[in-house]
Amino acid sequence: MKKLLPIFFACIGLNCFVACSNGSTTDSTAAAKEANTQKFDSTNIENDTKFAVNAADAGKFEVEAGNLALANASAANVKAFAQTMVEQHTAANNELSNLALQKKITLPAALSDEKQKKYSDLSAKKGADFDKAYVDCMVDGHKAVLDAFQKESDKGNDNDLRNWATAKLPTIQHHLEMIKSIKDAKK
Repeated sequence: MKKLLPIFFACIGLNCFVACSNGSTTDSTAAAKEANTQKFDSTNIENDTKFAVNAADAGKFEVEAGNLALANASAANVKAFAQTMVEQHTAANNELSNLALQKKITLPAALSDEKQKKYSDLSAKKGADFDKAYVDCMVDGHKAVLDAFQKESDKGNDNDLRNWATAKLPTIQHHLEMIKSIKDAKK
């Protein structure tokens, strides 16, 4: 096992080097959407694949921002909310990844440029400043995600993705209510 560890880290380093040195600055989410467009263009589930990519991007952001909040937040209720985000969005992300794998839908490997910028902006803050920025970001994000999941639930053509979105709606609504109550308590 000890002999395999250096090989493992060498492989990770090589992958990082190749990924960083290929000269590509393509947004991972945009690349996933393009891959899906090539596979699913002119099919009745093309919009469902776009939903899956956006949901994966949002889910990854919730987990990464939640982990950041666990380190940078000062308020206990913000940290508790962040822990919920990490746990529940990790589970939802895994479900979506498995569903996408079954359907051969490409999901982003990393945050989109837009979400990466939000993450970078959040990571520059600490304490009460972080709490306010994180709470505002979570309120806005959950409103947008709720809308996207509701649209997929109402109009999705892929039964599995539509059913998955429908099943997640109560949880997303609950997350929005939780974060709104935290925001209202801070006023």
